[in-house]
Amino acid sequence: MSAQPKIELLWWPGCPSHERALADLRAALAELGLDGDAVEVVRIDTEEHAARERFPGSPTIRVGGEDLLPPGPGEPGGLTCRLYRLRDGRVSPTPDPADLRAALSAAIATSKEVTATREEVTDA
Repeated sequence: MSAQPKIELLWWPGCPSHERALADLRAALAELGLDGDAVEVVRIDTEEHAARERFPGSPTIRVGGEDLLPPGPGEPGGLTCRLYRLRDGRVSPTPDPADLRAALSAAIATSKEVTATREEVTDA
């Protein structure tokens, strides 16, 4: 069985939604049979740190270094609160749980495919 990819939750203390986002992320990982406790929680405190991390706002969830639900073009980044669009059209400070599960599932599947391809190349 291949290892779980690196999963991060990046957050800024100015936005109170990171705890709910972390709980939703861990629940989604558990539903996929993955370890929710393996999430790396990264606190972003400065604009410089935000720029280094390519931080589009809090909360941000990344799998393998890629934003799981990338913001649209022109959305502000840095020390700001992120907004997500729920499936029913409302705006939320955290991702729609169904979108989160679907994006996680796709990212994990892609990660497993990449790992399998690398193993095949290494074995060749």
